[in-house]
Amino acid sequence: MHIFATSGSVPYLTWFAQHAQRDGDVRLSFLVMYHERPAMMDEMPAMGFDCHWIRYDPRQRKRGLLKALPWLWWHMMRARPDVVHGHLFDDTLPGMIAAWFARIRLRIYTRQDSGYHWNYAPRWVFLDRLVARFAHKAVACSNDVRAHMIGKERVDPAKVAMVHHGIPPARYTVRDEATMDRLRRRFGLVGQGPVFGTLARFIPWKGYTHIVDAAHILVQHHPHARFLFCGTGPQEEEIRARVAELGLHDHIIFTGWVDRDDVPSLFGIMDGYLHAADHEPFGFVYAEAMMAGVPVVSTPTGAALDAIEDGVSGILVKERSGKSLAEGVERLLRMDGPLLGRNGRAIALRLFDLEVMYRGYKDLYLGMLQLPGTERRDPATAP
Repeated sequence: MHIFATSGSVPYLTWFAQHAQRDGDVRLSFLVMYHERPAMMDEMPAMGFDCHWIRYDPRQRKRGLLKALPWLWWHMMRARPDVVHGHLFDDTLPGMIAAWFARIRLRIYTRQDSGYHWNYAPRWVFLDRLVARFAHKAVACSNDVRAHMIGKERVDPAKVAMVHHGIPPARYTVRDEATMDRLRRRFGLVGQGPVFGTLARFIPWKGYTHIVDAAHILVQHHPHARFLFCGTGPQEEEIRARVAELGLHDHIIFTGWVDRDDVPSLFGIMDGYLHAADHEPFGFVYAEAMMAGVPVVSTPTGAALDAIEDGVSGILVKERSGKSLAEGVERLLRMDGPLLGRNGRAIALRLFDLEVMYRGYKDLYLGMLQLPGTERRDPATAP
């Protein structure tokens, strides 16, 4: 049983369901905590799997979590799954507690952040530790997250497994030349270059300020360089003001969100992808860029630390700053960019293929279900 909060449709859970339907050896069910009827209520039954909706409003978080708890327990008592798997904090906190009260044999959660409470709300770190006590296993999506959980939150290393997130390769390894030409014209890139891009929400820890500072340095030596900022978010106006202040309006293009079907071709018009996050548990988009064969310049965070060998499969800068990013881009421009892109693609296909992720979770479930006594573990005595 997968539980998920704050989203009505989750691509990798849909992919999981497609794989389970294909293989026929795993029975899935889903509990979705969302403020309106989620799309998964139609997606999952169409593949033969149960899906139930628990109304949840994250704007009234504390009350919502308390109200969700008995409903989670009730659905678990009815379904009696072998495994309950949480994915985000808002579903994992009540989900692990409800699963313990329901005496579910195996309780697992995926840790999807690299210390949000630790960095921004330290008084709530105890809840992250509480979740770990109620679970039999915690899954880190990168070694960066695993190190944080063990080193800073004191989670037992034996309890923390590592399964990278995965994406379907077929989606990101095919480009459409007509779409690439259309995007070049749309963004005014004909005759310009080199072109660098980033796809992310405009929020502070995604590092847009670092990219603006890097662009300010780079255009002094590369006057035709262009930077695509693909996204929306609460920090957008602040970033636009900074771009205007530095006179970079001809060099930085705000694209808004690009249609997901166009993203593989969008990668195809880039000479490099910039991943500038201050902290990132995994980093889906840079992994997609690597799989698309685009050389990546990344800050040292998330699964970039697992996938990028500096100067071989991408560029890993030493610090999170515009100066460091600019130096990384200059290094990329002096190297064989297409070769770095090919090397990066090979690593991404090995580490981040959805099939690898799905198999990793299945192996984890089956391995844990073979251990005796898991249903009797008590969070008061568990490490």
